Amino acid sequence: MTELQFADDVLARIRARGSRYDERSYLFVLAAIEFVQTRLPVRRHVTGPELAWACRDLARERFGLLARPVLQHWGVTRTDDLGRIVFTLVDVGLLVTQPEDAEQDFRDVYEFEPAFD
Repeated sequence: MTELQFADDVLARIRARGSRYDERSYLFVLAAIEFVQTRLPVRRHVTGPELAWACRDLARERFGLLARPVLQHWGVTRTDDLGRIVFTLVDVGLLVTQPEDAEQDFRDVYEFEPAFD
């Protein structure tokens, strides 16, 4: 299976779940995981809040002043949305969690408007 076939398969499984988020948001969260890992001295499990902040930092780096509008266009307007995306990726078998991980870990990590403005 090629990378493109793999990506198409994963996105098809996400589409089948009826996601309200743009497909690019899932790819972005996966990129944010790699982004945060490159900032750590050693690869390790990343917590929900750490990933939420990494998403903010990566969005600002990639999209600059358009970071918040881009994420909004994808349906991501709160850190809770990032948690839903992560746990969808878990449900389709692309990510794994630790026993203490919960979608609620992403709840209200920061407010989007001040974090991006």
